[in-house]
Amino acid sequence: MPPLLSVRGLVRAYHTGGTTLRALDGVDLDVERGEFVALVGPSGSGKSTLLTVLGGLERPDGGSYRFDGASVEDLDDTALAHLRNRRIGFVFQSFHLLPLLRADENVALPLRYAGWPLDKRLARAREILGQVGLADRVGHRPTELSGGQCQRVAIARALATDPDLLCADEPTGNLDSRSGTEILQLFHELHGRGRTIVMVTHDPQVAAGATRRVRIEDGRIVADER
Repeated sequence: MPPLLSVRGLVRAYHTGGTTLRALDGVDLDVERGEFVALVGPSGSGKSTLLTVLGGLERPDGGSYRFDGASVEDLDDTALAHLRNRRIGFVFQSFHLLPLLRADENVALPLRYAGWPLDKRLARAREILGQVGLADRVGHRPTELSGGQCQRVAIARALATDPDLLCADEPTGNLDSRSGTEILQLFHELHGRGRTIVMVTHDPQVAAGATRRVRIEDGRIVADER
């Protein structure tokens, strides 16, 4: 069975004026099913860029990317959007919840794009909100929730389609220490249930809880510890 994620010679470059910045400079990485990988490194090292490429939010400029054995870089925009919607969940530092929607409506959004009928997607959203400890907050809007609760809603949204991969970009970065600890514990519980997680973090304590730590500097992997 192939790795869930496999990249070889991955390159991602940004052009500003007459300068070219290689945010990823020939990255080779395999991630097996069920791993909890922390991407660490200094600011500007390329770790968030790698996560967005793995999550299908950006396309690489060079190299190869295979998801569950199938080539990703050759997918057209529609097929790539389908991959993101069905098989990848994304959790952001700033939650990215829609403020006018209730918690269950935010969680149900990926299911709407997947073509689920309204009653089934809301039922699924409420089920997942219960799993992340928010059964009593399904009708609340983001402005009525704490930061930790908003992040739980965002995690529930990422889990809505039961994805193969959960990507998280500094998910505790905007939270106080208590809420951050609770969110990290939730990620550990998800990993314990078999979720594959790739998480960007600058926090050594968060990284220490992962089963694997990949350090990136200047767009290259310089250490890989299990």
